[in-house]
Amino acid sequence: MTGGGFSLRLAQEGEEQAIVQFLDAHWEWKLPLVHVPEFFNFYYKPDGAAPQFALALQDGRICAVAGFIRANANETPDIWASIWAADDAASGAGMELMAALPELVHARFCAVNNIRKKVTGLYRFLGYEAARLPHYYRLSGQGSYRVARIQAARILSVPETGLSLRRVPCAQALADMFHLQPQLRPFKDYWYLSRRYFSYPFQSYDVWASETGEHLLCTRIVPVNGTCVLRVADYVGDPQQFWLLGRAIDAMMREAGAEYVECYCAGIPPEVMEKAGFCARGPKDSNIIPNYLSPPLYENTEYYYAAQPGETVLMCKADGDQDRPNIPVL
Repeated sequence: MTGGGFSLRLAQEGEEQAIVQFLDAHWEWKLPLVHVPEFFNFYYKPDGAAPQFALALQDGRICAVAGFIRANANETPDIWASIWAADDAASGAGMELMAALPELVHARFCAVNNIRKKVTGLYRFLGYEAARLPHYYRLSGQGSYRVARIQAARILSVPETGLSLRRVPCAQALADMFHLQPQLRPFKDYWYLSRRYFSYPFQSYDVWASETGEHLLCTRIVPVNGTCVLRVADYVGDPQQFWLLGRAIDAMMREAGAEYVECYCAGIPPEVMEKAGFCARGPKDSNIIPNYLSPPLYENTEYYYAAQPGETVLMCKADGDQDRPNIPVL
């Protein structure tokens, strides 16, 4: 594919080092995603072949790169855009590459999680919808908190009825316990769910399926300050029906002895989250629900995301290259 004097194509096997060198030259710091081999291989080489990057070239020289992550193994996959960088000397290369990324990958749908607020305008220019990723939490009500900083405690009631959750013991049990939800954007298949939550090289997750098999919840318990926090990393199911899990999540939080449970997610209506027992944390909220916990950073963190327009997008904390440990590169 060509445009604006640039040649646009997918990366080929053996171009990994050239991509890393380009990012080192055109990013503000060394990225763990490409310098930690386990990260690079997990996110960008899931099948061990060519790296999942698109390139813009001019006279054979790389002038922009865009990494992407597949949400499913379909021939027309849903993808998250990940690392995106361009050479300032090649005017327009980065925008052209990102505009062409879905077509290059033959993607049905493209989104990106955790973008800088200042680049939301660039994604809107490219036709994406861009917004703040809502943050929700539910306090345990234990009175005092070591991790959260609570100025005004608010504890909502949880539904008296709902669905129970069963632990999915292994990747092989997914197909028996959970029905795929192809109507969702992005569509996450068994290939993705198995890799992301049962074979992740750095963190362990607990995976839960509802008794009906129509809802999947992925959580992890984060020990901190002699207590712990329950994090909802992913939810796959009807956004309008999330409230059916409210009672089960509350019981999970109490069984773990967690200070609170928190969740970054877009696509679930605020009134549904409230019905499930979750409070929304606004950008100017006086309560602090830390995002960074290892070690804890006592401030609120805002996430922004972008997605191609259309039906409702269900975006969660662990989507794309997020919910990963912060590993410094020396």
